[in-house]
Order: sequence, then C-alpha cells, then structure tokens
Amino acid sequence: MPGKSAAAKPKPISTPLTAVLDGFPAGVPIAKKYIDAELARRQQGYGRGGRQKIEKDEVRILSGVRHGLSLGSPIALFVENKDFKNWTEKMSPEPVKSKIEPITKLRPGHADYAGVVKYGFTDLRNVLERSSARMTAAQVAVGAVCKQFLNIFKINIAGRVLRVGGVVASRTSMTAAGGEALELPIRQKIDAARADGDSLGGVVELNIS
Repeated sequence: MPGKSAAAKPKPISTPLTAVLDGFPAGVPIAKKYIDAELARRQQGYGRGGRQKIEKDEVRILSGVRHGLSLGSPIALFVENKDFKNWTEKMSPEPVKSKIEPITKLRPGHADYAGVVKYGFTDLRNVLERSSARMTAAQVAVGAVCKQFLNIFKINIAGRVLRVGGVVASRTSMTAAGGEALELPIRQKIDAARADGDSLGGVVELNIS
C-alpha cells in the first residue's frame, strides 16, 4: 500500500445501515420489538469493542409492513448509527473542500486488502465499513424478520459457543445467553488477546430444528 497511515490504529467508519429484504410473502406477522430484541442479543458478546457501548440499536421499518403484517413488497429496515455524526465529512457523498487523510493500514482478518485490490482504492475508508463488524447489525435485523416467518412453522434456530481460542467451553457457557456468563479461562484469553491488539478464533454450533 502506498503512503503511511495518519494514525497508528484506524478508527471505525460508521454509516447508517439500511437493508432491503425482497421476495418475502405477505400476511406474516412482523413485530418490531422482536427485531430489537435480536439486535440487543447481538451486543451481549464478551470482549466486544467500544462501539457496543455507543450504539443502542433499534430498527426502523421503512416499508413492506403495515399494521404488523408484511405486505409482500420489499421490506426496508434502517438501523441508525449514533457515531455517524463524527464521520459526516469524511464519508460525505458530495465532494468536500478539506483534505481527508487516507487510511492505508490494513486490518488483518477483515476484507480491507481484498477490497482495495478488487476496486483499485488507495484509501481504506472506501472498504472499512463494508468489512466492519457493524454491518452485522443489518444482517441480524433481516434475520429477525426471517425468523418470525419460520416461527409460523415452529422452526427453531439456536447457536452455542463450543470453543474460543483453543479453550473448550463448559456446558454452562455453551448454553449461556450472554457473553458475561463465559467461564473465566475464556474471558482471560479474550482479555489477553485484546491487550496484545489481537483477536481469537473459535468454534460455534448452529442448530435448526
């Protein structure tokens, strides 16, 4: 990558999230509070970044639902980012007069490198949001709508943690609803990785019945 980063660690870039779900059938009960509950669950994981304390995710259903029932037309979901106000100039769709220093320091484990190579960018800001964990909020919102459809057929979806950083989770941690319930060895492993500026891999299990 040409040039040097202006900062040692690139800050996250936050744009409001919008997701459109097409092909969804009409007449399905859709509850906003169900989607918000799923978004809240997403923020419970132990070791999550500081953004989790900034954002209090709440969905706005912009189209495709009327009086609690889907219409068969595309469902548009909007999740606001409170941190976006700090990035309005840097991410403005219109040209700006001020000089915006490019970010050139790649994050391992993200799609930063793939993005700049595929599109020929020299500023990682053009890729950071697309490869940010923040985008999963929109994915969770869409998934919450789909789960309400599956609930009609009594189809249940559940996941659990099996291993983090080589540490096998106990049965209690496997079924824990929140990350704070993970046992001490796993939390210590996460804390150590964070202190080193690193991240951990893991194994999760998804069950659909």
